[in-house]
Amino acid sequence: MITKRILLGTMLGLVFGGAAVAQTAAPAGGRFITVSSTTSTTDSGLFEHLLPLFTAKTGIEVRVVSQGTGQALDTGRRGDADVVFVHAKAQEEKFVAEGFGVERKPVMYNDFVLIGPKSDPAGVKGSTDVAAAFEAIRDKAAPFVSRGDKSGTHVAELDLWKAAGIEIAQAKGAWYREIGQGMGAALNTSSAMNAYVLADRATWLNFKNRGDLDIVVEGDKRLFNRYGVILVNPAKHPHVKKADGQAFIDWLVSPEGQKAIADYRIGGRQLFFPDADKPGT
Repeated sequence: MITKRILLGTMLGLVFGGAAVAQTAAPAGGRFITVSSTTSTTDSGLFEHLLPLFTAKTGIEVRVVSQGTGQALDTGRRGDADVVFVHAKAQEEKFVAEGFGVERKPVMYNDFVLIGPKSDPAGVKGSTDVAAAFEAIRDKAAPFVSRGDKSGTHVAELDLWKAAGIEIAQAKGAWYREIGQGMGAALNTSSAMNAYVLADRATWLNFKNRGDLDIVVEGDKRLFNRYGVILVNPAKHPHVKKADGQAFIDWLVSPEGQKAIADYRIGGRQLFFPDADKPGT
């Protein structure tokens, strides 16, 4: 029943600052926290798996504001969330350094993959050099979809253009389409356009509308994707639910929470890999 209610919350698409809001079934007593998180944790199905386990253990409902990482951190800066759970380490560390967050804790990792049409007009399929693949896409003016939403995935994409020696702001043309939306929307657009797109592997594996798309580049160390969790600083925003927010963080990084993350699979494939026990990640 709890899982069905999460799906219903997502399908209804309640809007919070332009973001989808999903939640667990409300427990008796009405305790809840708001977690501002990247779209990949929702689009991959991970939260649908994790949140009922946490709520069943603690009685704390989790309401998720699903946004790109940049927007999720801004939600935390405004004090509109108790916890942020995102995947852009430099931005997360800046968030803490500016006093908006208490402490960044590593939670898990997965990787990005370059998705593209099976016809592969840029001729990059099978490569493990993602920078060279980006250069080939630009040279061939092959259709490319960018999230363009300041998310962790968007930041990673921009870093890869730089790694290829390309200033995308100057190099982009009609072949480069920025949509300003989340990972699911970017994949749907790529499927409709038969275009290349950078995606996190977990969301790709959970994506159903693949059309003629497939993974064309994977395995480059530059595609590594880490996630961290941060309590919004109650010294800046006294209404932050410090105890319950910290309970969620402590559960995520506990052996029980880490096992729950490792246990989430699609088609027998593990999507996220716990790394809370690796300081500095």
